[in-house]
Amino acid sequence: HSSKYLLLCIFFLLRRNEPPLDKGMIPWLGHALEFGKDAAKFLTRMKQKHGDIFTVRAAGQYITVLLDSNCYDAVLSDVVLLDQTSYAQVLMERIFSLDLPNHNPESEKKRAEMHFQGTALTQLCSSMQNNLQHLVTPSEMGLKVSEWKKDGLFNFCYSLLFKTGYLTVFGTEKNNSAALAEIYEEFRQFDKLLPKLARTTVNKEEKQIASSAREKLWKWLTPARLDRKSEHQSWLGNYVQQLQDEGVDAETQRRAMLLQLWVTQGNAGPAAFWVLGYLLTHPEALRVVREEIQGGKHHRPEERQKNTPVFDSVLSETLRLTAAALITREVKQDKKIHLSNGQEYQLRRGDRLCVFPFISPQMDPQIHQQPEMFQFDRFLNAGGTEQKDFFKEGVRVKCPSVPWGTKDNLCPGRQFAISAIKELVSTILTRFDLELCDKNAKLPLVDPSRYGFGILQPAGDLEICYRIRS
Repeated sequence: HSSKYLLLCIFFLLRRNEPPLDKGMIPWLGHALEFGKDAAKFLTRMKQKHGDIFTVRAAGQYITVLLDSNCYDAVLSDVVLLDQTSYAQVLMERIFSLDLPNHNPESEKKRAEMHFQGTALTQLCSSMQNNLQHLVTPSEMGLKVSEWKKDGLFNFCYSLLFKTGYLTVFGTEKNNSAALAEIYEEFRQFDKLLPKLARTTVNKEEKQIASSAREKLWKWLTPARLDRKSEHQSWLGNYVQQLQDEGVDAETQRRAMLLQLWVTQGNAGPAAFWVLGYLLTHPEALRVVREEIQGGKHHRPEERQKNTPVFDSVLSETLRLTAAALITREVKQDKKIHLSNGQEYQLRRGDRLCVFPFISPQMDPQIHQQPEMFQFDRFLNAGGTEQKDFFKEGVRVKCPSVPWGTKDNLCPGRQFAISAIKELVSTILTRFDLELCDKNAKLPLVDPSRYGFGILQPAGDLEICYRIRS
């Protein structure tokens, strides 16, 4: 008996500092189905049961989920023991049929940062503005001036911003609206299936649809077809150069173009939809944003974008409600981590670590009162400055929202994305009469399978009527 007791003691000592483990009822599969179906609902339930850190089993993999937002930066700063490339490579293969074994993501990030700031960013933004203005002309939209048209707001925003971004970053098909429309349609077919591809839950028919869309997009995106005019100076040209330097063959380069198309164009359109959707369903917010846009009308484009405290708060609040990427790392060796209250936990080698800022800080009721409500001035002080002070249990929250990733891994294109969303919203509100077809329509619900993949998408759409102003 005593030896049994001793073994038990040793076992508990070994497990002592590991996060609580929740294996689920089903052997091996564990919580995989529930996690994939609605990650937010599942992880919220686990947080209520276990607190800010816990380990779940899903399809044979042990996943430790960390939801204490004040320690995200500190924990994730260890890029050696917490590796982001191995799981990223699994997803690249599943989603994009792409294998880049020698790729150096750090060098790619540095190059991207170079191209998305300073004068390069200014040029990109001005090119983006020109492309958007071109796309909203009556001839491009196939509309007579003052003629009313119906559309779903999601499709309206996504197609406009996708085409704008495509012309700006990929530079081709400028005078070919039919080709542009086709590229958008194929991209949407592919994008709709992305979560299923990532989780390998596509059925036979879906597999064919995804495969066909990928093939067509690869054809469109052959690097040789892309804009050659200033290739070596552009971010994309630079990226292609890096792939060539790494010895990547032509076919793989084409496949990598689709990855970059999704990375650069997969989130801004949906984000613009939520911004306009919240504004159209919150008349007071819409009125204040319109006033701000009117007030900035006389400024030059670059000035116009700078001083927009109300819009900035609306965007921050929209992203708080809809930015839902799952940050995933592979634990390379046993590692101790500390929560913000000083508690220490042991991560096990071979497990996965996931951070989900959507649940905390973004939807945390201890940080944001009524977190599911859209409050356009949540990030705005009375004097028109940005509200940065949020508290949880008396402690200041480092980041009240994490839409662009954590400190060591911020999205390099964030300024460009913000500019594009801002430009689209102000263009639509000034150049169009836009209203809900049904005055009492509510925003559609979120498609729960999209949790984990960036900006959420709606499960339905919001019907709008619009016309170009004379």
